[in-house]
Amino acid sequence: MRLVMYVLAVVLLIIGSALTTHAADVQDKGLILYFSFDAEKGGKLVDETGGGNDGKIVDGAKIVKDKGVYKGAMLFEKGADSVEVDSFKELEDYRDNSYLFWLNFTDPNSGGWDQIIAKKAPGSDRSPGIWTCNRVPLHIHYRFNPGNAGTHCAGPDGENDTFDENKWYHIAGVKEDAELKFYVDGKEVVKIAVPKEHAQGAEKLYIGKTGYNAAKFWIDDLYVYDRALSAKEVVNVMEGGLLPVEPQDKLSTTWGQLKRLRD
Repeated sequence: MRLVMYVLAVVLLIIGSALTTHAADVQDKGLILYFSFDAEKGGKLVDETGGGNDGKIVDGAKIVKDKGVYKGAMLFEKGADSVEVDSFKELEDYRDNSYLFWLNFTDPNSGGWDQIIAKKAPGSDRSPGIWTCNRVPLHIHYRFNPGNAGTHCAGPDGENDTFDENKWYHIAGVKEDAELKFYVDGKEVVKIAVPKEHAQGAEKLYIGKTGYNAAKFWIDDLYVYDRALSAKEVVNVMEGGLLPVEPQDKLSTTWGQLKRLRD
């Protein structure tokens, strides 16, 4: 009887591990960059995918513990605040892509184009380029080159709607072929044509200041994929349901649970 129970336990363990690992593979497929913004190390944000593509804190931006949706978040409170990520192959080569992050504006737009994120390419800063619109109410201008196509001044309920200050929103931009889907809090609010073959190549990714001054905001949990996520996956990431990149460490623990347990 003991032998039967032992064999059954081993079989169940193997099946459970295989299923969980498969789930992790599905969840993590195409994840090329992840910053939790929970801590910095030697002036850098550690790329928590394990890919080694850390972000350099260039000027001013700072991590503040217990200010994020989960734990820490990064504050951009001056126009010069910036983080730079050096170019790497997956970032240079993608066509379909997804950017997901939590965002909390601390101040109105300056009246100019205030930068949130920019993946540059030779001769372009829109792969994508994400700004606040040059209007004092807060909107998001999410664009691709060539053609400078994408959302114009989008908000939580679509074009020409406005974001509130001092409120967390989950933002997702999903580019698939020649279409951009823009999500706020897990809801698709804009769908618009963009160039299928957008500008790409060896150039940095920036958070905050580029040639444009930084917007004034908090950011938490930035995920970058080299594929288009489904609507269901967008919601799953928003809810903290992504499994660890290295599932062997904690097979049944989600990103959200991990972040809440961190010191």
